[in-house]
Amino acid sequence: MDCVAYQRALGRELQQLRVRRRWTRAQLVQRLPMELSAQALASYETGTRSCTVVRFVELCTALEASPHDLLERVHDQVNHDDHPASLKVDLTRLALDERAPLNPARRWAAAEVARHAPGTRDLDLSALESLAALCGLATVELVRMLREG
Repeated sequence: MDCVAYQRALGRELQQLRVRRRWTRAQLVQRLPMELSAQALASYETGTRSCTVVRFVELCTALEASPHDLLERVHDQVNHDDHPASLKVDLTRLALDERAPLNPARRWAAAEVARHAPGTRDLDLSALESLAALCGLATVELVRMLREG
């Protein structure tokens, strides 16, 4: 089991719920029954810090979300092929890929190959999300394109 992937996916879900309500982190922490700093909430949202089950339920209650449904979404993301915890990418092949949507990824891969990086790279979910944003693609679409080769 990839604990880091679970933390990141849980953090993304919590952040999306907060953002959908157009709340700042400070506004959310004010709604919690127990004290929490906005900085601690940020570390939960980025997946760099895990929260207790009690804290998780408090956050869900404040966000008017079902803890069960949120955990189910997180579990599906981590265990679904479209949202891998990591993906092995052949940099040489990507550097030669001529599909227009992958232009930014191709330039990055070419630069990595030019600096004699290893031929393949394991990109974690955070790196895949960043690369997808750079290419203007959904992460799912980028993963699909990289797998197609």
